[in-house]
Amino acid sequence: MKSTVELEIAVPKHKLAALFADPGNMTKWMDDLERYEHLSGDTGMPGSRYRMVPKAGTSQMEFIATVTARDLPDELGLKLESPTVDVAIRCTFAALSAHKTKLVSEEVFMFRGLFNRMFGFLARNEIRKHHRRHIGAFKRFAERRM
Repeated sequence: MKSTVELEIAVPKHKLAALFADPGNMTKWMDDLERYEHLSGDTGMPGSRYRMVPKAGTSQMEFIATVTARDLPDELGLKLESPTVDVAIRCTFAALSAHKTKLVSEEVFMFRGLFNRMFGFLARNEIRKHHRRHIGAFKRFAERRM
């Protein structure tokens, strides 16, 4: 299953990409994330890994994230892994003007096992809504920082 969100954000491209690529910022805009825990590698660089720990009582699950690509300010790639689903994330940043950037976030979900694939199929609208909510929250966070 694939989900794509495109938003225009009133932040220069290089600043927006840097904000998004820093895992330390995630708890500032993801309201269902308690913390991130660095596991290995140079933070935010290809091959580095960290654990995303959700807040108690939320529907968010715990993931191990690996940075798969980092070509800032143009692109960032992540792979999120859990026991039930893997998510490949590709974010691209395109300058629309000196102070406005188009962020395109693509998430591809690969569910493990028949039950999880059926759940993913049934929950696809909710998953897409959750993706849009997270990227919208990032937009608000980034624009407040300007």
